Amino acid sequence: MNRFLEMEIFTRVVESGSISAAADRMDMAKSAVSKRLGDLESRLGVALINRTTRRMSLTDAGSEFYLRCEQILNAVADAETSVAETDDVLAGRIRIAAPLSFGLEQVGPSINEFMQIHPGITIDLDFNDRQVELVEEGFDLGIRIAKLSDSSLVARKLTPIRHVVCASPNYWSRYGRPRRPDELKQHQALRYSLAEQRSWSYTGPNGSRGSVVVPTISSANNGLYLSQLAAKGFGVIRMPLFIVYQLIESGELEPVLLDHQWGDIHAWAVYPNARYLPLRVRALIDFLVERFGEAPYWEQCLKKHE
Repeated sequence: MNRFLEMEIFTRVVESGSISAAADRMDMAKSAVSKRLGDLESRLGVALINRTTRRMSLTDAGSEFYLRCEQILNAVADAETSVAETDDVLAGRIRIAAPLSFGLEQVGPSINEFMQIHPGITIDLDFNDRQVELVEEGFDLGIRIAKLSDSSLVARKLTPIRHVVCASPNYWSRYGRPRRPDELKQHQALRYSLAEQRSWSYTGPNGSRGSVVVPTISSANNGLYLSQLAAKGFGVIRMPLFIVYQLIESGELEPVLLDHQWGDIHAWAVYPNARYLPLRVRALIDFLVERFGEAPYWEQCLKKHE
């Protein structure tokens, strides 16, 4: 009988939401996880989890036992990490989920620098614009660009993400530069197809809010592609500045209406609340916060336009 393993299996089943998901995370057979869970309940003499064909839920006893197990497992992880890691020597694997464009252009190079400083770190980086389930899919850390909803995840702000409306100088010469947001109705948009709304929301310099629907000429699910299309003069884009800053610096794109805010949000580092955060993950988050900050380097491209 291995009580520690039984507690670990139980917590992974709770965090993953199913026996099969927990088995995948722990690299165990589903039957072995199910048997261990049954043995634990038999030994304790209580049901910890209510099982149906469609979902699982904790009993009152299960909720209490889960909290105790979490404390014990976190304490053990803390003890191991304090021995294995120091501020000077960090080692181990970090599994990260990041959005495609921000991940490739900003997070990836930053993590490369982090790995050069800490050669004992190995990184498993998943670039994907879908919102992954960190606990269920076994990620240590997620990078998200959004207005976060309430969840069981802990979030730390990395940097503001400013959006700009821009097009090529040639496009503006042909169609005219808008002086007010509503004049964008006369233009043609290159739209990011994964955006929740078709309209472009904005906040004016006096705090007034509004939105404008710009007729779409083309759409795609990748901002880098749309930015290149805009640089060739095909239309107007509203895009995060970190995607277009190099094209603005080179003069291939020109931003307009910079006295308006176009749905500005933040990039966040999110991680599971129910699991101890290893020192190596905390150090990486600190590194990203310091690298990006409240005035990220990609915003420097606007100085000559503001």
